[in-house]
Amino acid sequence: MEALGLNLGYLLVQIANFAILFVVLKKWVYTPLLVTLDKRRETIAQGVEDSRVAAEARANAEEEAEKIKADAQAEASKIVSDATARAQSAGADVKAAAQAEAEEAKAKALANVEAERNQMLGDLRGQVAALAIAGAQKLVGVALDEERQHALLSDFFAGVKDGKVAVLEAADFKGDSAEVTSALPLTDSEQDTVKKDVLDKSGAEAVSFLVDPAILGGLVIKVGDKVVDGSVAGKLEGLRQNMR
Repeated sequence: MEALGLNLGYLLVQIANFAILFVVLKKWVYTPLLVTLDKRRETIAQGVEDSRVAAEARANAEEEAEKIKADAQAEASKIVSDATARAQSAGADVKAAAQAEAEEAKAKALANVEAERNQMLGDLRGQVAALAIAGAQKLVGVALDEERQHALLSDFFAGVKDGKVAVLEAADFKGDSAEVTSALPLTDSEQDTVKKDVLDKSGAEAVSFLVDPAILGGLVIKVGDKVVDGSVAGKLEGLRQNMR
């Protein structure tokens, strides 16, 4: 060793010092450093994982928020649509009710006007009857008793002669309902007589009575689409046509 220029004792001391230094460095420096680095690496990896999880959670939360927002908007739109539909339906119902009420009021008003008109015509009938009887008495030159007067008036106003509706004698019609028009309102007894004769002749189940002063006197009877005109106005028109 001396030939090589090496001092064995010094070399052994150096080797022992290096060994001691290695052991010291490994135990108190290198090993703790590796442990620290491993912990740091684990911490970083955990941080990265936590960041990834947080990012996914945030993305999921945003997606869920958008879904909730979309659902809320859809529900709001549905509520608005339903409310609009209900409002429109309610408006239509109110309008229909108002129209029905107006039509009902109109019908009542017309019925009242018709009733008042018939009442006035009924009151006028007495005056017309008195004039007709006076004219008939002057024409025949004799006074008419009450029975003759009643027969004359029934014949003129209701077309009833000897308890029968004269215009029905030659009529031939059938139907479910009949409509009888007179110049002035008929009395209850006249209506009963006309109704019975019309029902027997036509087989109808119902008879309605109308008033139209334009026919002057007599009756116009309509059953189905067939009309029998026994009115004074109709007779005058027929006479006028024959005179041409």
